[in-house]
Amino acid sequence: MISTENIAIIAISLDTVWIILAAVLVFMMNAGFGMLEAGLCRAKNTVNIFAKNIVIFAIASLSFWLVGFGLMFGDGNSFMGTTGWMLSGEDNSPAIGEHYFGDYSALGWAALPLYAKVFFQLMFVAASAHIVSGAVSERIKFFAFIAFSIVLVAIIYPIVGHWAWGGGWLGDIGFIDFAGSTVVHSVGGWAALTGAIVLGARAKKFTRDGKVMPIPGHNQAMAVLGMFFLWFGWFGFNAGSAMTAGSDIIATVALNTTLAAAAGVLSAMIAAEVLIGKPDLSMIINGSLAGLVAITAGCADVSAGGAVLIGLTAGVLVVYFIMLLDKRRIDDPVGAIPVHLINGIWGTLAVGLFSLESGFLYTGDLSLLIVQMTGVLAIAGFVGIGSYFIWRIISLLMGGLRVSQEEEDIGLDISEHGMEAYPSSSGPKSLY
Repeated sequence: MISTENIAIIAISLDTVWIILAAVLVFMMNAGFGMLEAGLCRAKNTVNIFAKNIVIFAIASLSFWLVGFGLMFGDGNSFMGTTGWMLSGEDNSPAIGEHYFGDYSALGWAALPLYAKVFFQLMFVAASAHIVSGAVSERIKFFAFIAFSIVLVAIIYPIVGHWAWGGGWLGDIGFIDFAGSTVVHSVGGWAALTGAIVLGARAKKFTRDGKVMPIPGHNQAMAVLGMFFLWFGWFGFNAGSAMTAGSDIIATVALNTTLAAAAGVLSAMIAAEVLIGKPDLSMIINGSLAGLVAITAGCADVSAGGAVLIGLTAGVLVVYFIMLLDKRRIDDPVGAIPVHLINGIWGTLAVGLFSLESGFLYTGDLSLLIVQMTGVLAIAGFVGIGSYFIWRIISLLMGGLRVSQEEEDIGLDISEHGMEAYPSSSGPKSLY
């Protein structure tokens, strides 16, 4: 007969394998973000987009190891962690039959090796910067974007994460954001919105009288593949957040994630037909992503029916807000702000409505909804105001955020990187 101790060891081993697998699924979302953004933008900016995509992940990995994990999960105060820089704190994974919490007590509930926890959480960090990349694409200086990304992934994201997941004040008042509708997506969304406002629109996007001039992406097939990479990775993103394979919660999360995304596809398609007159492919793509973002907060807390309603609402919201941003002359080439900010907010509030245990629609009690609103507003103020000033400071230090008009016309591939994604025989042959 297998002893109780051996059963526990096997369980921890299986959980560890699952978390590493889930982290690898999330890692593949980096490819999804890059392909989606490149496909929805012009060919002349493809190299620039993928260069940002690669560098973002490198920065996120190193900064999270250096300071981010400590800020986010290190023991400290209600605002931020103050221990665990460069993973110098002691492992909080409990030994068999013991409950030892080391220097990362906020993660003490998960019986996993410390490095497994770090590896999984690290994969989330880059997502917030990828969101920003899409909204400011085709006109921002490469190193200005890199400078902002460093601040976002090393400081802003970990502090917000500490509030909700790392033993901070939002977690203490009962805020629910299972896998990051607000912590990941709204954080990136607020930074994206402020960046798009400070940068201004791409040349020729709007006429002087405010008419929208469509700038089509160069490769819709690439954008669709990017969407499916993201959808695929989202199963690790959401189900992996359970931090265990030994519970039916991962099946609930996986099903709810799929249903919300599917509902978002159909409602965005219908909304596009009604509001635009055509079932626009880019709207359908963003409808799936909107459903995924919206269900991320409540995927473990709502019913399958609730997930469908959340996704249906998300698909309509994304189409409406893409059109609204155009009317407000805010240029977001890929729809990142409606997808991640608007539906990050919606998904977080939806927990207060649809949670099977505490949601208003089941209990008639507004308490959880008020808590969710508090979290949304607090993070909006911290990230929105903070990122706006960071954009301004970087602009002052680097002589502006935008490339010149000539460089924008040529394309950032040539002007920033000296190469083309699709070189022709008559094009530039060498930098040297």
